[in-house]
Amino acid sequence: MNRTLRHALLLAFAVSVSAAPAFAQKKDSATFATVNGKAIPKVRADALIAGQAAQGQPDSPELRKAVTEELVRREVLTQESIKKGFDKKPEVQGQMDLARQGVLIGAYLNDFVKTHPVTEDQIKKEYEEIKAKLGSKEYKARHVLVEKEDEAKAIIAKLKKGEKIEDLAKDSKDPGSKERGGDLGWANPASFVPAFSAAMVKLEKGKFTETPVKSDFGWHVIQLEDTRELKLPGIEEAKGQIGQQLQQRQVQKHIDELRAKAKVE
Repeated sequence: MNRTLRHALLLAFAVSVSAAPAFAQKKDSATFATVNGKAIPKVRADALIAGQAAQGQPDSPELRKAVTEELVRREVLTQESIKKGFDKKPEVQGQMDLARQGVLIGAYLNDFVKTHPVTEDQIKKEYEEIKAKLGSKEYKARHVLVEKEDEAKAIIAKLKKGEKIEDLAKDSKDPGSKERGGDLGWANPASFVPAFSAAMVKLEKGKFTETPVKSDFGWHVIQLEDTRELKLPGIEEAKGQIGQQLQQRQVQKHIDELRAKAKVE
């Protein structure tokens, strides 16, 4: 739900709260309100308000009224659900356990991210490794993918006779490029499987592979149309995305380490 819609819903709750019945007197600072004699803990209101603040919603009397109404509605519905015994149903208890786990996991991982920040040095190192992996060129190639080596050899023979790869690609097994005459667009060699990349980068402009290229997908005939200098964004432009990827990697590594240590019977 986007921020605008969430804010609109909260304002709608605020409009209706003025007509709601008065709550019982608060017993202590830990109680936000009571509904039918049941206390609503203040921490629930704090959690909702904090969630709105994280979305950029400023604290205000209107927001707090809307949060009050939302908590009251939740409590009313929860009480009715308990009256019908839904809290005793195994499938509901399982869902409640999973929800509780999700909150605890989120709190733990958020703390891990705060206490294990990605450093500038890590970002710079990753940026340089990416640059080295991508190289300095982009390639524009076409290809035809077939199942058998003999089929690829037949295509090469036709290319040598002057037929165009755009026409021959109509029989390609690659659904993503066959309708475009085998055109793969501008791409970095790292975008392709190693065997394909190794053959492509050896080609001169306008030339095609005279030996079929084998990959896990089948047999390729590749023609290089052009090359150009690869223009990468500067580190300042890329650091946000790189930092996020490194953080995700750190979290996944931590989870994997915990999983490896766990005793499962």
